[in-house]
Amino acid sequence: MSGRIAFQGELGAYSHQACQQARPDMEPFPCTTFEDVVDLTRSGEVDLGMLAVENSTYGRVADVHSLLPRAGLHIVDEAFVRVHVNLLGVPGAKLSDVTEAHGHVVILPQCAGFLRKHGIKGKVSSDNARAAREVAESGDVSKAALASELAASIYGLNVLARHIEDHANNTTRFLVMSRTPDHSRRADHMITTFTFRVRNIPAALYKAMGGFATNGVNMTKLESYMVGGSFTATEFYADIEGHPEDANVKLALDELRYFSTQVDILGVYPADRRRD
Repeated sequence: MSGRIAFQGELGAYSHQACQQARPDMEPFPCTTFEDVVDLTRSGEVDLGMLAVENSTYGRVADVHSLLPRAGLHIVDEAFVRVHVNLLGVPGAKLSDVTEAHGHVVILPQCAGFLRKHGIKGKVSSDNARAAREVAESGDVSKAALASELAASIYGLNVLARHIEDHANNTTRFLVMSRTPDHSRRADHMITTFTFRVRNIPAALYKAMGGFATNGVNMTKLESYMVGGSFTATEFYADIEGHPEDANVKLALDELRYFSTQVDILGVYPADRRRD
């Protein structure tokens, strides 16, 4: 597939790396915000959008989870990207020269142990790749960026310390978004993502969830969100293993709909092989 895929961040961001991994034949298109990724994908200015949704160390990307149900787009794929954090400095800089490390608020906690050990102060940047670009432009040996080796190659920086993340399994999950749904069964292991609102009756959530348990459907994610600023209106976001046409998934979804006022399928897509 040719065309363009939008991502949040600058060239060299981990989202750029996700685009290369999941859609190597598409042209990556950088965007300032997640909303820009959604808007450009929805308008047709780009063909697909790449959105980061959660990190194994930091947790969920709150902005994206609240954006997804109202994006008007469909999830057609997922990509698990192993996030290797590197300390990038200007040519000639040494690790002992660095006093500041610039990176996104999400990435700073992922290498807090390394920074503390070396007496380096973390500085928040809007984007890791932007931090790399700005460090390169500064020419200051005391400043470094927390970013990918891809960013180092793009902005002419040296890797002063490689793979400094605190946790060996540090991984970010991305979702590939499209204007049109694709519910075809493209793999044996499929994931279905949906949102729902339960009826305002006692034990509605318990009853709505019961169908997944009794039909042997594995639910890998369940999160709740306030709707319209109301403390009494709640929307749920869920990932399950399986395809809506699977007999057990169909029965579970039928039971969910009975106890819900609204159920919306956001996507049906193959599980990334790194999920297991």
